[in-house]
Amino acid sequence: MSVAKEQALSDIISDQIGHPVGKIIAVHLAYPSRAAQRGRVPNEASYFLKASSSLTGPGTVSRPHGTELLVFEGEIALVIGTTGRNISEEDAWSHVGWVTASNDMGILDFRAADKGSNVRSKSGDGMTPIGPHLIDASRVDPAALHIRTTVDGAVVQDDSSSTLLFSFAHMIADLSRFMTLHVGDVILTGTPAGSSVLQPGQTVTVEVFSEEDPLLTSGELTTTVVEGPPLADVGSGPAVSAQQRIDAWGSRDAAGLEPEFDLTADLRERLSAVAVATLSSVLRGKGYPNVSIDGVHPMVGGMTIVGRARTLRYVAHRPDLFAAHGGGYNAQKRAVDSINPGEVLVMEARSMEFAGTLGDILALRAQVRGAAGIITDGAVRDWGPVGQVGLPVFAQAAHPSVLGRVHIPWSVDDTITCGGATVQPGDVIVGDDDGAIVIPPALVREVLEAAEKQEAEEEFIAAMVADGHPVEGLYPMNEQWRERYRATGR
Repeated sequence: MSVAKEQALSDIISDQIGHPVGKIIAVHLAYPSRAAQRGRVPNEASYFLKASSSLTGPGTVSRPHGTELLVFEGEIALVIGTTGRNISEEDAWSHVGWVTASNDMGILDFRAADKGSNVRSKSGDGMTPIGPHLIDASRVDPAALHIRTTVDGAVVQDDSSSTLLFSFAHMIADLSRFMTLHVGDVILTGTPAGSSVLQPGQTVTVEVFSEEDPLLTSGELTTTVVEGPPLADVGSGPAVSAQQRIDAWGSRDAAGLEPEFDLTADLRERLSAVAVATLSSVLRGKGYPNVSIDGVHPMVGGMTIVGRARTLRYVAHRPDLFAAHGGGYNAQKRAVDSINPGEVLVMEARSMEFAGTLGDILALRAQVRGAAGIITDGAVRDWGPVGQVGLPVFAQAAHPSVLGRVHIPWSVDDTITCGGATVQPGDVIVGDDDGAIVIPPALVREVLEAAEKQEAEEEFIAAMVADGHPVEGLYPMNEQWRERYRATGR
């Protein structure tokens, strides 16, 4: 071991790991299991920095009084043993001196305050336990390192570096393009699925070992959570949202939250059986008068739409912006290519009926992917072929123009305004020959039940009118007629 390596070793691993080291660089998402848990797979690795003062060894970590989301993330830590800049992937592992266990801990109550930097949420004192022993990197295969994390003795994380989305060599080469990696710098290489929240009194243990020779091990890095005093009342305070809890605990269920709204097959069938006019009436009665997507109608009569919204926004054409955003794999193509079965693509086209926003190829692509329909407050080109695809499409009009004359496809899955109605991704869209409306997910069951009740009453009223009864007192029903209605058992 060189003198430089011995010095780095003494700086990083000591009884209290109290000596300052170099940079601590952490990777956001690196394991497929974690990416699947978060619902997104990154195209490239991304990073953040942690303060060297957050380093510690086995022992205790303090959760400040008044906070709730102290998380653990068991990780494989790489300690740089040879300084380098612009390191190639082929040479990257030769710059790693040692491997050990680490725990990328944090208090997610403060994540929102830092807008992505993680300064307060991840760099607090004691938030980066590391060790207790270093494994000589030259003795292990970087693609055959195992990480295991237990909480109170139960295994919660168990994964291998062989599954990484980005190899260790890729991370080192990528980072060294921008910065010199010095002896003693530490790279925390991401956590697999299973990270969650710890309570005072709980103990978390992380171990890294060679899959080829399990005796090459970091040893057990054990941390016990203790309740600490509250933080000083200055600056941003702790703030916890439902999404923060989901991210911290790993799932909505683990966080103790109510299940997310699910547009089940039963709800779809029931919504398709009631008239949009009835749903609109019920929503108006509940204080939602502006839910209709004005100006749109089905291209083929008799077709209905029921599904969760995905959104696409067009902005006004400008040559320089179109050159940057209009060509290639633009937002329009990305939106259609990512539509999922049962979803409705809703387009904001500024209610302009003289510019095409959809053609037959993209309509076919959406249909093949299982879309429930497409709604645009603009126009459709290839009107005849689009109508023959078999996909419910609602639009203002037909127009032959190609993309780039009036619109630029700008963004996907933003909050938009389509036909005067605000639409957010996940909203429930229902359409029939009368047009289309937007229902906030939290209101769907309540609105549907009221609409079904209203339609049952209106069927009775229609039958009575057909029998020759006058509408006075019947529509709406007075108490006498309502008593007769109740007697029918509906």
